[in-house]
Amino acid sequence: MGWFWADSSVSIVNARGAPHPIPKDGNLTPPPACPMHQSSPAVAKPPTPPAESACPYTPADLPNDSATPSKYSKYNPLNYMFSDLSQDRAENQTVALPTEREPSTIPKGDGEGNWEYPSPQQMYNALLRKGYTDTDATAVESMVSVHNFLNEGAWAEIVEWERRFGRGLKKGWEICRRGEEGAMADAWKNLVEEQEVPQPKLLRFMGRPKEMTPKAAMIQVMGWIYPSAFGTEPPFDRHDWFVQREYNGQKKEVRYVIDYYSGDPEPTGEPVFYLDVRPAVTPTAAVERMMRWGGDVWYRASGAKLRETEGERGRLN
Repeated sequence: MGWFWADSSVSIVNARGAPHPIPKDGNLTPPPACPMHQSSPAVAKPPTPPAESACPYTPADLPNDSATPSKYSKYNPLNYMFSDLSQDRAENQTVALPTEREPSTIPKGDGEGNWEYPSPQQMYNALLRKGYTDTDATAVESMVSVHNFLNEGAWAEIVEWERRFGRGLKKGWEICRRGEEGAMADAWKNLVEEQEVPQPKLLRFMGRPKEMTPKAAMIQVMGWIYPSAFGTEPPFDRHDWFVQREYNGQKKEVRYVIDYYSGDPEPTGEPVFYLDVRPAVTPTAAVERMMRWGGDVWYRASGAKLRETEGERGRLN
């Protein structure tokens, strides 16, 4: 789902949630040129240069031969997408597509506005350029809507992680020890204080649809052993987002891993998606993940929620 672009100057918006409503069409599917259409990602393996994709993943072993430009030389280095996609109508295109580009709520790492999504016409041209000549032009606008909705949801999750741990582990534990419910309630109480901290920015990202994360692979194994409790389809996509965290004048790059899952559709036919967003495992990130998970488990298992509820009733009486 990595259709971001680096040539926009839209003003930065403080993201606290996904502002884009999910499309109502229950037959919507992710863009076919995005790896989201993959139904069975391969188990993690060393990265190799993949076939060109609309959500291109940055290979770790690009050739360093300036005399022979590689196919990657025509990509934007921040997102490995074409930087010169036309807004012109494609040859033999029978349906007119909008050329307006929607701004995201995701700030760029260079501070110059927000990332911007492609227009439906640009996406269609990209799909044709990638070889997807059978793309239904009438479905492209819906593809863009689903794509943008999922990216906004992923960013909202990252912003929540940064709200908790962007000011250090001590502050993170103060928030997490009250569980997920209490942490979300505290967000409104401390909104003014948190707005004084620089918001995270997205530096770059990469799609890695063929590399299953260790967590996703473990869930698949557990689903094989205990299908009634853990049985689920593999994620249809994986992204790595590199985020700039800034606190007390110090900047730090944090890598986030995102697994995209499809769920059963709503009774009304609306599609359902689940995003598993978390910082990639490092010594510090491992502590952050344990704090968030462990804090919620302890808060509920120790009866802290019940004690707080009874205390509030006592104050009211």
